[in-house]
Amino acid sequence: MDNFRTFVVVNPRSANGSTGRRWSDISRHIELAVGKFKYAFSEAPRHATDLARKALQDGAEMIVSIGGDGTHNEVVNGFFDEGGELIREKAVFGIISRGTGCDLIKTLHLPKGYEKGAQVLAGKNTRPVDVGQMRCVPGDGGPALRHFINITDFGVGGHVVHIVNNTTKAFGGKVSFYLGTARGMMGYKNQPMKIELEGTETGAEVFEGVFNNVIVANGRFFGSGMHIAPMAEPDDGLFDVVFMGDLKFGETMKLSRAIYQGAHMEHPKIWHRRAKKIRASSEQEVLIDMDGEQPGALPLSIEVLPAAIQVKIP
Repeated sequence: MDNFRTFVVVNPRSANGSTGRRWSDISRHIELAVGKFKYAFSEAPRHATDLARKALQDGAEMIVSIGGDGTHNEVVNGFFDEGGELIREKAVFGIISRGTGCDLIKTLHLPKGYEKGAQVLAGKNTRPVDVGQMRCVPGDGGPALRHFINITDFGVGGHVVHIVNNTTKAFGGKVSFYLGTARGMMGYKNQPMKIELEGTETGAEVFEGVFNNVIVANGRFFGSGMHIAPMAEPDDGLFDVVFMGDLKFGETMKLSRAIYQGAHMEHPKIWHRRAKKIRASSEQEVLIDMDGEQPGALPLSIEVLPAAIQVKIP
């Protein structure tokens, strides 16, 4: 790629602040991989989206995200304008993971560490990846239209993310995540929902009942390594929707190990469908988790945008 056609969005607070402290060395590895580039540090929620969007509008050909899954999600949103249209169809998305969970890179088989991550940027291989386009009731002051590349879920997942994001990180990212997760799961009451699917094998299906969580998966992992959707492929033009029914706290605790191993799908209260569109509603407040962020609450609608973004891969 031509010099200055690469723009890097950096979350300096990622990896417990070490990304900012090591930026000099990180930037050296990136320059060795792609040549001269422009960059900016994200400074507030959704700032990474604004930075990526502006860079693409100004002619950038590759946007590199350095941070955790939340940062990557914000950057993906920057590939689209405020109306949900792609800004540059041939733009490439590069990922250097510096987060707590690092769930997205597991599905895409991307390496950990900025040295190896920079080497991927130097290669020519890309993979077309689907993107989810979601409309919901915004709860964070953000837009009602959002995009995601990994996973969106609603139910206990949204409640847990709300707790985690309001938990002190004094013990470090991973410990804070597990403490917040435990608090959120213990205090959660399963909620009644109506889930409508389109583009399934049978055409359309509707599920109504009490659910612990519903996961709309483009990728396979969430929640710091939970193998929640082992059958998901991020480039098949379909979401893998995992329904977790009226599971009680004790049942979810017993299932934890199986979920991390991807061995939970045989449980009688868990089932799976593939679909192109999802609508969900509830008479109760049900919060949403989108790649580790809490964008709002039900009702929502989600549709898949097939092969929307080209992602750098090894």
